[in-house]
Amino acid sequence: MSDETDPLSYAPGTRGIRCGQRRTPEGEQSEPIFTTSSFVFASAAQAAARFAGEEPGNVYSRFTNPTVRTFEQRLAAMEGGARCVATASGMAAILSTCLGLLQAGDHIVAARGIFGSTALLFRNVLGRFGIDTTFVPLTDLSAWEAALTPRTRLLFLETPSNPLSEVADIAALADLAHARRCLLVVDNTVCTPVLQQPLALGADLVVLSATKYLDGQGRCVGGAVVGDDELVGERIYGFLRTAGPSLSPFNAWVFLKGLETLRVRMEAHCRNALTIARWLESQRGVRRVYYSGLPHHPQHELAGRQQRGFGGLLAFELEGGREAAWRFIDAVRMISITANLGDAKTMITHPATTTHGRLSPEEREAAGIEEGLVRLAVGLEEPQDVMADLERGFAALR
Repeated sequence: MSDETDPLSYAPGTRGIRCGQRRTPEGEQSEPIFTTSSFVFASAAQAAARFAGEEPGNVYSRFTNPTVRTFEQRLAAMEGGARCVATASGMAAILSTCLGLLQAGDHIVAARGIFGSTALLFRNVLGRFGIDTTFVPLTDLSAWEAALTPRTRLLFLETPSNPLSEVADIAALADLAHARRCLLVVDNTVCTPVLQQPLALGADLVVLSATKYLDGQGRCVGGAVVGDDELVGERIYGFLRTAGPSLSPFNAWVFLKGLETLRVRMEAHCRNALTIARWLESQRGVRRVYYSGLPHHPQHELAGRQQRGFGGLLAFELEGGREAAWRFIDAVRMISITANLGDAKTMITHPATTTHGRLSPEEREAAGIEEGLVRLAVGLEEPQDVMADLERGFAALR
């Protein structure tokens, strides 16, 4: 901040513009990019104090950089957390969380429908180091409870889920986790702090892929973990300081610019996605549309209470399986065929062979990823242009 105002007195959208900035003597309006690997100390004594953590200040850009720090402080303020650690990617944020907090013999309970790479990280990587994971249906609270063991230390979920838009009751899962002395970690990538604040609902930690909506234009890769001073400020930060999955200053600056427009962009993503979801429901050949903003969605009421909007991600299942899905996708001309999301440009992909393609057929089936499923990350174009392009896909199926 450049003044004495309490940043938490601002609305989240304003925090995304004003929090975290410390102007240099140059008096810049926009935050500078500190592209330096190291920092100069006034004396050998100051260097020793900085390295020992006895004096605050910059040491080395792997773990202290002013541009990265501004992004961390701004995002922490938006999420309502005390501390944020920025990382090189969203997956690095999840890995840093797990390796910073867990040890061999610990147990994770995770939602079955989490992002495919996250599921593989838990099963194939953490499993090799003696950290086991049990996967359960996201919305089945009794299944979460039944999966808990004396070794369980962490519950992990995404809500809304990607790509099926299932919504978990964060407050109920927080109560369950805390009753068993476990931590609740929520991936808030799809909603962002503009639409949902899991910490206010009882979650202990929030992880985000900054690559998605925080950037908003598909320019950079990064991630973040937000929480309290002890879990994030000491344990996860301590892992990052030593292991080094650090965010670059340039990428942090890009994300800072993204946070400034996040509120207005998310509002537009929500409007466009709802318009297109309603239109898709009326199209012949569509078996089902997955979007929590639709009244028939099983968690529509919960999403309305827990979120400020329904987000820009939806999916729909076509009759005809993979063949129909691929023919549909190949017919579009404007929409980008890519597996990213959160961009100004609308994107389309086939989850069963991309984002969830490395899962086994049995795992995909359990997660509800059917061969005819198509994911649409709705961008900021005029909805009628997106629908006109999607109509090319439907024409290819007739």
